[in-house]
Amino acid sequence: MATYIVFTRERTQDQRELDAYQAGVAKTFVGHPIKILAAYGTQQLLEGEAPEGVVIVEFPDTPSARAWYDSEAYQAIAKHRFKGATYRAMMVEGLAHG
Repeated sequence: MATYIVFTRERTQDQRELDAYQAGVAKTFVGHPIKILAAYGTQQLLEGEAPEGVVIVEFPDTPSARAWYDSEAYQAIAKHRFKGATYRAMMVEGLAHG
């Protein structure tokens, strides 16, 4: 069943760190079945407070999502994201179809 990781950037602290993250994150996708569904597109706020940005990525299943997120390559580059901004990240399973 598809699994999604949703990142919301709440507040930028250091744009240079975010730039370093953006420059290196694509390399962490190699060998992982990741599909980027949304990345900092235009938002239409319906409820609550708007984050600065939203990224949604899809994986075929939860083990695949965890394998990418927990990978040495991603965790090494994610340090720049942690220094660059306050984020929320969550993993959510999709619905079974059929």
